[in-house]
Amino acid sequence: MNTLLIHHWTAFNNALSSNDIGRDLDGKTLDLATVVAGARYGKRVSLSQSTRKQVQRSEVVLKERLEDGELIYGVNTGFGGSADTTTDAVNKLQENLLQMLQAGVKLDGSSPVIANKQNDNILPLDDPTSATIMPESWTRATMIIRLNCLASGSSGIRQSVLDVLLQMIEQHITPRVPLRGSISASGDLSPLSYIGGAMQGHPSIHVWKRDRNSDCQVKGADVALRESSIPFVSLDAKEGLAIVNGTATSAAVGGLALHETLGLAALSQILAAMSVEALHGTNESFDPFFARVRPHPGQTTAANNLYKFLSDSKLLNDGGAIGPGSLRQDRYSIRTSAQWMGPLLEDLELAYQQISVELNSVTDNPLIDTSGDHARVLHGGNFQAKSVTSAMEKARQAIQSMGRMLYAQCTELIDPSKNNGLPPNLSADEPSVSFTFKGVDIMIAALQSELGFLANPIGNHVQTAEMGNQALNSLALISSRYTLDAVTVLSQMVAAHLVAVCQALDLRVINIQFMRILEKEFMEIFNDSFKVHALPSENLPTLSTEAWNSFAKQVEQLQSVDSCSRFHEAARAILPIFITVLPQDTASPGVIQSWIDRLGSQAADTYRKTREAYCKSPDATPYLGEASRKMYTYVRQNLKLPFIDEGTLWRPSGSAKSPDTEATPPPLPTMGDVVGIAYDAIRRGSLYMVAMECIRDAE
Repeated sequence: MNTLLIHHWTAFNNALSSNDIGRDLDGKTLDLATVVAGARYGKRVSLSQSTRKQVQRSEVVLKERLEDGELIYGVNTGFGGSADTTTDAVNKLQENLLQMLQAGVKLDGSSPVIANKQNDNILPLDDPTSATIMPESWTRATMIIRLNCLASGSSGIRQSVLDVLLQMIEQHITPRVPLRGSISASGDLSPLSYIGGAMQGHPSIHVWKRDRNSDCQVKGADVALRESSIPFVSLDAKEGLAIVNGTATSAAVGGLALHETLGLAALSQILAAMSVEALHGTNESFDPFFARVRPHPGQTTAANNLYKFLSDSKLLNDGGAIGPGSLRQDRYSIRTSAQWMGPLLEDLELAYQQISVELNSVTDNPLIDTSGDHARVLHGGNFQAKSVTSAMEKARQAIQSMGRMLYAQCTELIDPSKNNGLPPNLSADEPSVSFTFKGVDIMIAALQSELGFLANPIGNHVQTAEMGNQALNSLALISSRYTLDAVTVLSQMVAAHLVAVCQALDLRVINIQFMRILEKEFMEIFNDSFKVHALPSENLPTLSTEAWNSFAKQVEQLQSVDSCSRFHEAARAILPIFITVLPQDTASPGVIQSWIDRLGSQAADTYRKTREAYCKSPDATPYLGEASRKMYTYVRQNLKLPFIDEGTLWRPSGSAKSPDTEATPPPLPTMGDVVGIAYDAIRRGSLYMVAMECIRDAE
């Protein structure tokens, strides 16, 4: 899986770094990186000369067969359940096909009826455009894939039709296509019909038109094509069917979803490693021995990644803390993360293969085989998009499972009963008044519940359509759409977990620094309090060490108590360990109380100073493993996401004007704003790049 991730993201990175990828399409060279770069970032594609010759050959064959009087589906017959009709009006047949399919609902102002409707002053339930129209990138990806399919020279269309589609892609003219209405049986008929309609210059089909500065306007297709000197397509025999009869839209949306899912799979492994460190776990769970005796490829890859991600970490449990009252091994959320991620990586690799094949497949019907001595016109079902559905169901299940792992890890970070000594709700302030990540805990529960619903298979809901002819339909586009929905939900969970785990790592480092200082102070106070009495000096080091270990454990267990009381309670709790050893005069209430008061006050003061010093310049990197160091640095330095303490988030008391300047300080964010910055970095792809650096290092 690492090889796939590195290959895909290297190709994608190369495409983004080039001003013009200039990919020559010939029906079999399109990869997912090119689709994403072309769809989301406007990179150019072109057609090879060999492709043009092959397209011309299939066009000639089709014309010869029609002249010979051959009956060819969708060329001189009706469509689907109406294929028992015949006609000689082959051009009108193609025009009527597109007209019939343009039945999708889209409220974007392109319909004359909608455009002329007066405002009735009723607030809409949603934005009618985004609720009924595909995003621009989806349609642009569709056009690129469809161009590649038609370029194979098996569809019988003219070169001039391909050139119009190519010019629209080059000139960034993208039709506004209805979001719903395809069952992906005979391909994605309805969405593709709007692309065909735009190619015809349909005035009621609107398009996005971007200029060289990426400024975008919405125009009628006829206006946009004229402005760019692109001729309108006048459909000839089979050309309408060739445009609409295929899986391009399903494959486009599915490909975009899979691209994001691969990035999330890389990020999920980084977050698992960061969670191991934040939870003070062990790397023993990822020892190569486990993969040798259970050699699933995905598990082997995930374990190897996690083991190397954790190299040089100073936050791991080396076994010294294991003893009575401690778990002998980590909880499942981190201990079995390699076994959990492994099958998901294998599923995603298969999904990638399926989508990659689909990008380079010819999916309309009938098809023209010009490869032998005698050309053939063949009728079949390559438009059935079940392969895309299969890929998307695997991807969506993987997304749900990744979410379940991250949800378990994140909730354990926030829960003081499971986080091995971190404060409740990951609060840097006093726990009686601060509940920093409690809202995040609730939010990710909602996200995981939604992922569980979205993971349900779409293919179970097939309905027979089109006069009973389409009894099997893949629902691939619906499955692709829901997979992108799942990507959106998981991206928010990943963002929340990333913010939480960086907070947890900071708190872990604060605690390490604090306990290191406190141990010295504890020994000094212990010696000062008891050495002057009749306790044998040779017993003092052993007793003080035993007392410190017990005290440190109590401090960890009392994270939910405010610091003003926490250390006094910890001191009182360990008295039974050594009070019977002390001489009678030393064990008097006055001496004991004096020791408790001094230790409690000193510990509280040291904790406050350590926390304040760290909060001025948070930096956990000296303690982190290889992958955590890269990700933490990017979050803190590039994204500038803060360590969250008392003054980080907005509250009414923090919004007052400065008494000196009477100026209002810059507004402070909500927790959702902080998580939102991480989410935006995921959707823009920058965090994927950081994750891929970690994957490359591990490989």
